[in-house]
Amino acid sequence: MILWLCLCWGFSPSAGQPDSELMARYLEEQLLADYSIAEQVARRVPRQAKFLQRLETRPRMSEFHVRSTIISRYAFTTVSCTMVNSGSEAREAVFEMQIPAAAFISNFTMSIGNKTYYGEVTGKEKKNSTDDKERHKKPPSPTEGRENGYETFKASVFIPRKMQARFILHYEELLQRRLGKYEYTVSVRPQQLVGRLRVEVNILENSGIVSLEVPPLRNSKQKGNGKAEGGVSPPPSTVIGHTKTLAKVTFNPSVVEQTRIARNGILGDFIVRYDVNRELSVGDVQILNGYFVHYFAPTDLPPLPKNVVFVLDSSASMVGTKLKQTKEALFTILQDLRPEDHFNIIGFSNRIKVWQQDRLVPVTPNNIRDAKKYIHNMSPTGGTNINEALQTGAKLLNDYIAQNDIDARSVSLIIFLTDGRPTVGETQSSKILSNTKDAIRDKFCLFTIGIGNDVDHKLLERMALENCGMTRLFQEDEDAASHLKGFYDEIGTPLLSDIRVDYPEDDVEQVTQNFFPNYFNGSEIIIAGKLINRTSDKLHVEVTASNSKKYILLKTDVAIDLPSRNDIRGVPGLEDGKGDNNYIERAWSYLTIKELLNSRLKSDDIQEKDKLMEKAKSMALAYNFVTPFTVLKMKEAGLHSEPPQEEFISPSTDGIGEKVQSLQGHKAPPGIRRGQDKHRIKVSKTSADGDPHFVIDFPSSKFSVCFNIDGEPGDILRLVSDHKESGVTVNGQLIGAPAPPNGRKKHRTYFSTITILSNKPERSYLEITPRRVILDDGERLVLSCGRSAVVRSRSLEVSISAYSNITVTIRDSISFVILIHHYKKPAPYQRNHLGFYISNSKGLSSDSHGLLGQFLNHEVKLLQESLNTSGQEVGQNQTEALKANPTNTLKVKGRLVPVVWKQRRIYNGQQEVDCWFAKNNADKLIDGSYKDYLASHPFDTGTSFGTINSL
Repeated sequence: MILWLCLCWGFSPSAGQPDSELMARYLEEQLLADYSIAEQVARRVPRQAKFLQRLETRPRMSEFHVRSTIISRYAFTTVSCTMVNSGSEAREAVFEMQIPAAAFISNFTMSIGNKTYYGEVTGKEKKNSTDDKERHKKPPSPTEGRENGYETFKASVFIPRKMQARFILHYEELLQRRLGKYEYTVSVRPQQLVGRLRVEVNILENSGIVSLEVPPLRNSKQKGNGKAEGGVSPPPSTVIGHTKTLAKVTFNPSVVEQTRIARNGILGDFIVRYDVNRELSVGDVQILNGYFVHYFAPTDLPPLPKNVVFVLDSSASMVGTKLKQTKEALFTILQDLRPEDHFNIIGFSNRIKVWQQDRLVPVTPNNIRDAKKYIHNMSPTGGTNINEALQTGAKLLNDYIAQNDIDARSVSLIIFLTDGRPTVGETQSSKILSNTKDAIRDKFCLFTIGIGNDVDHKLLERMALENCGMTRLFQEDEDAASHLKGFYDEIGTPLLSDIRVDYPEDDVEQVTQNFFPNYFNGSEIIIAGKLINRTSDKLHVEVTASNSKKYILLKTDVAIDLPSRNDIRGVPGLEDGKGDNNYIERAWSYLTIKELLNSRLKSDDIQEKDKLMEKAKSMALAYNFVTPFTVLKMKEAGLHSEPPQEEFISPSTDGIGEKVQSLQGHKAPPGIRRGQDKHRIKVSKTSADGDPHFVIDFPSSKFSVCFNIDGEPGDILRLVSDHKESGVTVNGQLIGAPAPPNGRKKHRTYFSTITILSNKPERSYLEITPRRVILDDGERLVLSCGRSAVVRSRSLEVSISAYSNITVTIRDSISFVILIHHYKKPAPYQRNHLGFYISNSKGLSSDSHGLLGQFLNHEVKLLQESLNTSGQEVGQNQTEALKANPTNTLKVKGRLVPVVWKQRRIYNGQQEVDCWFAKNNADKLIDGSYKDYLASHPFDTGTSFGTINSL
């Protein structure tokens, strides 16, 4: 995107450059103080400096200032540049700025002397589209066109003698997460030393900022690499400050410091990288003034198996560095394949050469060695048959999927690399696109990579878009090996497949893409939309996905706050005023326009393309974005207009501190969700909860028995032990707390962790705390207890009701419910803890044991006993009459246990239980003593006293 605003722009640096250090020191002394153009003209200048000035043949840049504010990944950037013509005649000045290709320009203003010009975004005339197409057919030179994800904005003007010109450019972008980081880049290329140079980046992320880093300046050859040469320290004069949710980074080199970086002016990119706190949940949903944006990037997921075919260009044009770097990258990529992956390699020129015919091979040391040999022996020759290469790769992958019992949730993909255009076989782009789409049939994704200036960028981009992939372009003079490896790292670790994000149809409209074939580690899924009913108090969100052998359902209700709660304009330290400060609405418009542009690119229907173009144009005009269908026209302001000021359209974060209200969707009040979820769960009275209080229900006898265990903090109790038969073990670890005032106990104990182990039909275990659930069935999955979720595998289901309970179902015949007790303001004797309830024990064997398990398949008889007579068995109809008798007795496995009548509250106090209470740590009620039920570690599966086993 090159914007011509005035006369032709070409200029070249003076052949006779003055000594940089001398000029720098002069500028340092003379230009750093505030000044006006009149003061500059009148100021006495040293004779030597006058001589140096006369050697300059271009206007001098006195100021270059970039200010950016990033709010929840959405970045507003303002660039201000002042140029001074101190010569005796008018001179041409060129303002040039590289901006990310994904960014939209939203405003541009310039003043020359006492005249001001402002930019107005207007729609492109349809008749100009053909001319545009012809102009873009020419390979752009590096200084004029796209450079690896960046485009150049230029404005050329003549500045009258002894006058100055000021340029102010605004652009916006939604940062994309790659390799686990957001990267914000500012191009700093003044091409001369600057009196006042400053870059300021403000970041506001309510989720919490982590991993903030500022690498060294990156030059153009390193662009997109993510690496920088010469150490890892930030550029000189960089200052970094941040709190939990706010960060401010400034780069403010003096003229002397600039010369130390580069003698003729800085030429590089200033980069800020960071990430935010996240967990496996529905993600971060933010709502403001009728719009929402939803960020989904779960962590702690095991990778999915891959079936990958590498299709590599080996035509004659790849000779030399390109093929050498491609080989180097493939050697590293092959080494990174996982044991569960399968792969194959196709080399193509005018002939197609398949490494392993009609199959994909597993990742083994021998196969990796042989693949490296095959790649090493590839030699550049012949033309470029793109169509047949893709057809061969697609058939190979389709046949493998159809003929093999592959993991149903594995991810299949083709990685295609070329440096040119089709020259052999089918050469018509439309036919290649059609053939490729027909061959793939939405069964897997195609990722395309282009190297060099001669590549057909539009063909590669559209092939990737039509087949759920991505594309990357690299210049010939760049480090292709590291670029290729970096791109593979982005897509080499799939974590989820078939991700679908749903909201109630009656609550939202104009929602952006909500189905995604794959989620790759380190990336992020973003959805945005409009709310239909702004008076509603919550928005329901559900995310469904597959992960390896598990099906995952995540759900929650996000509270819709009053507009003032999330409106950053009213917070002290933020700019007042404009409607376009609704960053969520602008993020929605940004995403919507991008999707319309992609849909138009993929469409072959002329009427549909026109309709999509008009829709994108209309939205771009509404939000003042420069797009392929809109242009920026300059108009002169009125005679008495004020010169342009640095009026940042973005909110600033100066002085906010930690006063900012939550920009993240507030969670629904736990009480509402908790009450709703409990009514849906069937729970028996058999449980261990509280301090801990144990209850065993005997339905056939129509009474319950209860007892306490006064354990020590750190003790691990065996609750259910049936490892040998059903393969199930449940252990609970105690945490200590001070006893309440005036209490009889020295301390209290609660369950801090419940561990559930199962080894039939496959090994798996769960570790549950009040904060999270860890599921490990060979692949580790971490879930937050603060978000509703469902995870299913072949023999296990875990259902989390946010802030309420976790239900664990094993083989549909064993069910446990774990209550979450969470205190907002706990007393000194209270601790967040868990309660354990047995909901279904049909699948446990008659030999199951443990403090609870030993009673599941045994009955207990109630006897009446006097001091001098033998016990007499009591019938069911006599139980009520015995409640007041303090000398009742239970008969358990031949043992007589004295009990008293008590009432217990269970299930968060919502249910009252009448029970016969056994004192003294359940002495005689349980087999053995309390200490016989102590496990050595949370995963101890011992089933008999003194026996220790572990999975």
